This record gives sequence, structure tokens and C-alpha cells, in this order.
Amino acid sequence: MQNSFPADYLEEREEQEMHLRDYLQVIKKRQTVVLIALGLIFAATIIFTFTSTPIYTASSDVLIERSQKSSELESQYYSYEPEFLDTQSEIIRSVNVAKKVVDKLKLATQYRHYFLEKHDAGFSLIAALREKIMGGAASLGSFFAGDNDISPKPQDLLETLQPASDQDVIAKMIQDGLSVRPLKNTKIVTISYADKNPAVAKLVADAVVQAYIDELLEIKLATSNYSLKWMNSKAAEERDKLEKSERQLQEYMRQNDLVTVENKLTVLPQKLSDVGLQLSKAETEEKELQDLLDQINAVIDSPDRLETIPIFASNEVLKQIRERIYKANQNIQELSKKFGRRHPSMVKANDELRILRDERRFEIERIVSSVKNSLALATSKKMSLQELLTSTKTEMLDLNERFVQYSIMKREVDSNRLVYDTLQAGIKKEGVTEQSQSVNVWVVKPADLPKAPTKPNKKRNLLIGLILGLFSGIGLAFFIDYLDNTIRQPKDLEGRFGVTVLGAVDELRGESQDIETFIRKQPLSPTAECYRLIRTGLLLSSAEHPPKTMLVTSMDAQDGKSTTTVNLARTLAQGGNSVLIVDCDLRRPRIHSLLGVDNSVGLSRYLAGNCGPDIVFQVPDEDLFLVPSGPVPPDPAELLGSRRMKEFVNQMQEQFDFVLLDSPPIQSVTDSLALSQFVSGTVLVVRAGKTTGEALDAGLKKLRAINSRILGFVLNGIREQDSGRHYYGYTSYYARDDD
Repeated sequence: MQNSFPADYLEEREEQEMHLRDYLQVIKKRQTVVLIALGLIFAATIIFTFTSTPIYTASSDVLIERSQKSSELESQYYSYEPEFLDTQSEIIRSVNVAKKVVDKLKLATQYRHYFLEKHDAGFSLIAALREKIMGGAASLGSFFAGDNDISPKPQDLLETLQPASDQDVIAKMIQDGLSVRPLKNTKIVTISYADKNPAVAKLVADAVVQAYIDELLEIKLATSNYSLKWMNSKAAEERDKLEKSERQLQEYMRQNDLVTVENKLTVLPQKLSDVGLQLSKAETEEKELQDLLDQINAVIDSPDRLETIPIFASNEVLKQIRERIYKANQNIQELSKKFGRRHPSMVKANDELRILRDERRFEIERIVSSVKNSLALATSKKMSLQELLTSTKTEMLDLNERFVQYSIMKREVDSNRLVYDTLQAGIKKEGVTEQSQSVNVWVVKPADLPKAPTKPNKKRNLLIGLILGLFSGIGLAFFIDYLDNTIRQPKDLEGRFGVTVLGAVDELRGESQDIETFIRKQPLSPTAECYRLIRTGLLLSSAEHPPKTMLVTSMDAQDGKSTTTVNLARTLAQGGNSVLIVDCDLRRPRIHSLLGVDNSVGLSRYLAGNCGPDIVFQVPDEDLFLVPSGPVPPDPAELLGSRRMKEFVNQMQEQFDFVLLDSPPIQSVTDSLALSQFVSGTVLVVRAGKTTGEALDAGLKKLRAINSRILGFVLNGIREQDSGRHYYGYTSYYARDDD
């Protein structure tokens, strides 16, 4: 059967699921690395543990809490402060507390030799070395940062002129050995000090507690003194500001007559409201009169229509005149029935009627004049009220402006007085509580004299060293395996390249092992069985008949292609087949030496036309035939790719059942690519742990480019830890026969 491998299958590596057995296989494969890392780290841990100086630790438990205030609100506020114990822990570890311990125990004078004399030489050497390293690093950093000014800085000069005193050095040593640990969900803090002398550890642990209490008192006193000083200075400033603002307010009140300003501000809004109401009435009255006058002017020429207007209709005088006119008209009508127009009675009646009409007209004119006068009076009243309203508003705005300025100045006075009174109260309160303590400290358990060292913890160190070494070795093994891109197992080939693995041959150990002789001398060995499996795979690689001509090649030199060719030919010959080996490696021939055949006449001379086809030799004591390579020609590629070579292969496959061609590596030269066109298929020999996936990818691409048929892979030199006996496992079955 023909193997197909599409381009995307070769170019993209499939993601494979990792199982637990795969991880265990990696650890087993890299067990040497794991054991070396484990041994080195565990040995270093043993050396460190058993050569370290014993360290004793003394601990004192201290209860630390804030002082409760009299105010319930303050008490609740201070009852929850999560960073309080952390802050106190930093104070305990501070350099001030360490210096107080040095002074209290006289460590820099009476006991200086205990801390410094044993460390002077080493300390000086370490300090000098550290100074050189730090100086060089600083200079190098300045150079890369672009700062070429290498002149000494003021702080460097100050450090040079003022070296660290003995007190500072010992205080730093105490800080390094001191540890503070708040107990969870409590207000208790454990203060511990570690030293190689248990008595010193106890003395320093107790002294730290007392130094911490003294430091708290000094902090409180310093804070109180600074607060009092600041508040006194601030109070003087506020007093001056208060006096100045009071004088300015008094002067402003005198200048603007603001003694009765509040009474005026109370009266003016009511006055403004009354004037506004009167103005509204005046405007309404003016509007009504104007409307009445407009109505009168519209019917002024018709007395009868005028009398329909309410002001005329309700006038008593006009009512009487209307009645009299009505009676006069009746009288004239009665007289007209008796007398003529010129009759004295008629003339007298008409005169009376005319007189009445004149009286009516006069009364109407009087009423109209009255309306006009009322309108003029209403207009004048409205204008007067408007002027009064405007003046009242102006007066009120002016008064409001002065009052606002007065309020601003008064508010400033009140504010200054409040600040001044607050400062005075703070000064009195600070003076009273100056000696009080804001933090309460009680020693719950003083330090005991330690009886056993706390460091090094041998059991714990050895356990940590063992675990660390084991995990470091495993991690290093996986890292090395990750970096290893070589082919090691058959499943790497099948999963990545999709080409059949014909078989895997184990790596032989020992100088006495000669793999070329296994087929003849140890036919029942596992190695011989591996080659028989390869033979079976080749015979079943085609559906109709097995390939008669096969090319055996590899990616690089020393992958075992020549050995594979010889052993494969022997297994084929054991089945009663006539097998011919053609050594096509005209550059570095080797098969003639493996089979003991003379190489003076061979393939190169035949292809060059210097001899006839009688270059086939039988291998001594074997049913094998060999065409040796012959002398090395100047241009092997041209000879192997010639038409003469193709004809030779065709002739040989007619004479023999199988023809095996051993060719040079694909990556080195193009000989194998040319020969692959003359055979039924190509067998690729892959060296486990040597051939990389990238090299195999490149070789397969070259073969694919010329449409060569790949029969399968032979994984050669597979190691025992990589073999996976569950996959190609025949060792146990044939072990007895091998022995």
C-alpha cells in the first residue's frame, strides 16, 4: 500500500493529548538528570544543615492596645484599626528601639567584643567588597543612563566623613535578628530574638519590650511638645486675626449706620408689599376708567346709546330727566292731536322738551368730564405709586447690600473666634493629657531561656532538600525533554508525519555487540526479530505484490542505513528469496567491508562504461548477492541519475526477487532523490535521539516534490527507556533463546 502525507500534515504538528503514563515515561527517560539534580541539592542541603551554627530564639508575648477614650464615639473609632498592630510591629523593629537596646544593655561598650571583635575581619572584608561592588554598579548605571559626571555626590562625601559607629552596627545586627509576629485574632504580639547564645537571646528579647515602651513614651512626648508649640503659635495668629476683624466690623457699622439695620430690613418688605398692592389697584382703576372712556367716545354722538352705559343708566339726574322728557313727549303727542305746530301750547311744549334735552346733554357732558378727571387722577396716582415702589426697592437693595457686607464681616469674626476658641481648648486639653499614654502595653509572658536551638531544623531542612531536589530534577527533566526535538519513539513518527513505522531496532550496548551479525549468529534474539518485523511490514506494504526494488536511505550520516540494508536483505534471503544489494553510496561506501567483498570493480565503473554487467558478486557463506560501489568517482550524482543506472535497476529486478539500494543521506546530497525514481519505494531510516523532526520534515518535502513513494520508517537505535516495551515488546519473550 502507498502512504499518503498531505502538505498540511507535514507542516503542522498535531497537538497530542498527554496522559499520566506519558509523564512517567519522560521521568523514566530522564531519570539520570532527575537523580543528579536530586543528589546535588540534597547533598548541598546536608552540608548546609550540619555545618550551620545553632541559633537560639527567645520570645516574649506582649499585649498591645489603644487607650480607650471617654467619648463613646472615639472609643468605637479606635476599637477597629486593622493596621494598628502592623504599625506597632514596625516601631518595635525600628532602629530607634534597637539603639535603645544597645544603650540599655551596654552592648557597644561593655559587651562590644561579643558582637564586633569576632566579626571585624570578615565584616571589613565584606564591607570593602560590598563597597566595591556597589560603587562599580552605580558607576556602570550612571554611564548607561548618560550621566558622565563621576564627581562625588554630597551624600557620598557625608557617608565617607561619618562612618557607621559601633552603636549603629550593633543596632543593625539586632534588627536583623529580631522578629515580630502578631497573633491572629488577638491583640498579642510575639517579639522574638535569635542569637547563637541563648542568654543573649533572652536578654535582648526582654530589653526590646522595655525599649519599645520607652519609644512609645518619647513619641507621645515629642508629638505633644510639637503640637503645643504649633497650637500656641497658631493661636497667636488667630487672636490677631480676630481682633483685626472685630475692629473692621465695628468701623463698618459706624460708617453705614447699621445699628437699626435689622429693624429696617423687617419694615421695608411690608412697605414694599403694600405699595405694590396699591399700585396694582391703581393700575386696575386706570384700566377700568380708560375702558369706560373708550366706550363713551364710541357712542358720544348718540345720547340714547350713551344712556345704555351703566354709569349713565344709573345716574339719578338722568333718570329724572328721562322721565320728564318722556312725559313731555306724551304731552306733545296729545297736544298735536288738538292743535297745530304754531299753537302757543305746542310751542311751549316743544320749548320745554328742548330745555329738558339740553339738561340731559349737560348732565351727560358733566358725567363724561367726571370720568376723564377720574382717569387723570388714577393715572397720576399710578405714577406716584410706581415712583414710590422704585424708591422703596432701591432703598431695600442698598440696605441689603450693606447688610450682606455686614454679614460677611460678622461671619469672619465668628469664624476667627471659633478657631481661636478651639485652639485654646486644644492647648488646655493637650497640656492635661501630655503625660498620658495613647497605647497601652502589658507583658503577658516574659522571654524564657531557650533550651534547644531553633535553627537549623535538621528534619525540616532535609525534607525540604529532598522535595526540592526531586521537583527540581523532574522540572529539569521536563525542560530538557521540551528542548529535545529529536525523534525518540515510533508514536512520534506516526503522530507527526502520518507515515507507517515498519519497525524499531533497539540500541545495542557494549563493544562486543555487532548488530551486523545478529541475523546470522543470533537469529532468535530480539534484534533479529525486529528486522523480521520490518521485513513483514515491507512485504505487506502493497496490495498486489511486495515491492521488488527498494531504496534504503536516511536523513544524515551514521543513522544506520547500511546496517539496516544488510540485515533486511538477510531476513528476506532467509525466506528463500534471491536478494541483491546494490551499494549506491559512491561517496562513502561501506557495505563491501561489512560483507567481505572486493570493491575494486563495482557500480561506479559500470555506470562510467569501464566494465560490463558482470559486477554482481555472491557474498561468501551467504545466500546474498552484492554489487559493490566500486572506486569513488568524481561526480557520483551524474552517474546515479543517468539512464544507464535506470536500465541496470530494471535488469536486476528481472534477475532477483528483491533488489535493495543503499544510498547516501538525503540532507547531504541529491543522490537518493535521483535513485528514488528508479525503485518501487523508499525506506527511511531514522536514528532515535539523533534525527530531528525539522530534518525529517525537510527530507520528506524533497521526496514529495518528486512524487517518491514512501514505504515507511525504520526507527533505529531506540533506547530502552524510550522504546516503550508495550509497543514493540519482544525482549522478555525471546530472552531465554537469546541466552
